[in-house]
Amino acid sequence: MSKIHLVVGGARSGKSSFAEECAKNQTEKVVYLATAVVTDTDMANRIEKHKLDRPQFWHTIERYRDFQAITSQREFLEADMLLLDCLTVMTTNLMFEEHQDYDAISKEKLYEIEQVVISEIDELINIARKSNKSLIIVTNEVGMGLVPAYKLGSYFRDIAGRVNRHVASAADEVTFVAVGIPLKLK
Repeated sequence: MSKIHLVVGGARSGKSSFAEECAKNQTEKVVYLATAVVTDTDMANRIEKHKLDRPQFWHTIERYRDFQAITSQREFLEADMLLLDCLTVMTTNLMFEEHQDYDAISKEKLYEIEQVVISEIDELINIARKSNKSLIIVTNEVGMGLVPAYKLGSYFRDIAGRVNRHVASAADEVTFVAVGIPLKLK
């Protein structure tokens, strides 16, 4: 039976480690959906560290959209568990894909972008449920930090926060991780 588990926490809270531990405790047949794209040396180093931290026998698929495309891949077909890390990076990628001037963007266009993010994550959730695969989604809690001083940051925080709430409502389980300590919310 598939289960959707949202793992949320702040930056460096231990949420990815917790999510990976949850996956390891359930099965060895994990597909890790990596949403990050290399944008600079720092990001390349972070991606490499994540790769080294997870079990080498897990399959990694680098993808942050169009998840239907993975459903015919052998790795997906053989997996019991999907682990998406992370939804906030996925949101960032989808926002930047739009090539918008976020200082002059309309509310209607912002809403369209948010709907694209929701549509993409809903597609993955539906795929997991239909394929009887469990899914762990890692995301950042964006509402407890500093208020961004620029429009793009504010728009990102608002969209990411609403997307997180949307996924939490669809999830069977929600865990908040702070300072490496998990707190079950749902």
